[in-house]
Amino acid sequence: MWTVTHKQHQTSRHETGAQPAAEPGKIPGMDSVQLHRVLDEIDYGLMVADGRGYLKHVNHLASHELASGRTLVVREGVLMGVTIDISAQVQAGLEQARRGQRRLLLFARGCRELSVAMVPLSNPPESGSPSVLIMLSRQDTRDNLAVRLFARVQSLSPTEEIVLISLCSGMDVPDIARQNQVAESTVRSQIKALREKTGCTSIRQLLLRINALPPVVPALRISASYPHN
Repeated sequence: MWTVTHKQHQTSRHETGAQPAAEPGKIPGMDSVQLHRVLDEIDYGLMVADGRGYLKHVNHLASHELASGRTLVVREGVLMGVTIDISAQVQAGLEQARRGQRRLLLFARGCRELSVAMVPLSNPPESGSPSVLIMLSRQDTRDNLAVRLFARVQSLSPTEEIVLISLCSGMDVPDIARQNQVAESTVRSQIKALREKTGCTSIRQLLLRINALPPVVPALRISASYPHN
């Protein structure tokens, strides 16, 4: 159980800039603007909808995904798919979430896959309109700021950073060598340097560390045409 210790304030609550004291045992909340900013800084597309699929909030990355029109779209404020089958799966997932169940949807269109998790934000017995959290799969590793920050912290060279991102994208040594027009022995040397600098005994261990990094959104975001609240 989390506990919060409150200290006695010696200054007056009416001083300039002083915040009202929180109730004992409660953590001060944040306003809706701050909450929206928090959701925008997470490297996952996040949406909140009611039980019928009407969107209440869409963060930046989810807005970008909807604007692409590749898998999911919004029509008259309702989340749907680009095909009848996808729309049916989305509605079935929302229905399950309304009943308090969690659902994972997997969509594959061409060479691109999109996974969608639907999580109920309220229990069926609760009064009021139920809300559903819709989480989209993480962004491509090549656009993952956390990986680039990791490379800087570990003092990787620019070429080693490229090799690291390529490994995270699922490429093997021959593919990396062809893409960068170097010998495979050069790539293997760079991978060895990666392991030594990061203290990892294997590429598997290195990739596990990468997967555990915080989901940080790049500062330079892609503009999207979908209205973003």
